[in-house]
Amino acid sequence: MTEAVPVVHCTGVVKDYRGLRPLRLLDLRVMAGDRVVLGGIDVIGAEVVTNLINGATLPDQGEVRVFGEATHEITDGDAWLAALDRFGVVTARAVLLDGMTIRQNVALPLTIEIDPVPDALVPQVDALAREAGIDDSWFGRFAHEAPATVRMRIHLARALALSPQLILLEHPTAALEAPDRAAFADDVRRVATARGLTLVAVSQDREFARRVATRHLQL
Repeated sequence: MTEAVPVVHCTGVVKDYRGLRPLRLLDLRVMAGDRVVLGGIDVIGAEVVTNLINGATLPDQGEVRVFGEATHEITDGDAWLAALDRFGVVTARAVLLDGMTIRQNVALPLTIEIDPVPDALVPQVDALAREAGIDDSWFGRFAHEAPATVRMRIHLARALALSPQLILLEHPTAALEAPDRAAFADDVRRVATARGLTLVAVSQDREFARRVATRHLQL
């Protein structure tokens, strides 16, 4: 029987990002359907993890293989951009357009024509927002009015928009109050389970890990 190929396989990876110590992922294997939460990595390190996995940056040492392909072997820029559709990234680093509505913000991965969102896309956009746990009452309100829990769900909805295979999350509950963290974690688990997604999250939130992870690894 052929052994299954990991979705993510980091071997001997070392990346110096000017933190207290280099990031080391010496043997990380994430199989299809796994939901892995990594603890012990700071905010900047979380961005580094995302960029190593999606191929935006290369390790100083070691190898990162994603969907069976080593990231250092992707030398064509167009091929790399096309490959990004396999990833959904949930991060507060992503810019929200505060002067636009929640519906318009969720629509951005699908179209640049958001003023207004084309009628043909509205059902798809609204379905994404609902899937991410955003109540319909928020769809027409401006993003600057939204609390942190809604803003993180906008990032989640955007990450799902292009039907990715792998979701990467960077400290997704750091800005949330405790009750909101649990609810967000439950929504992430629900979405990942329903879609059969593979998930890698960097988080110090043990409750998030307890609710979401199939494996919780502490660096």
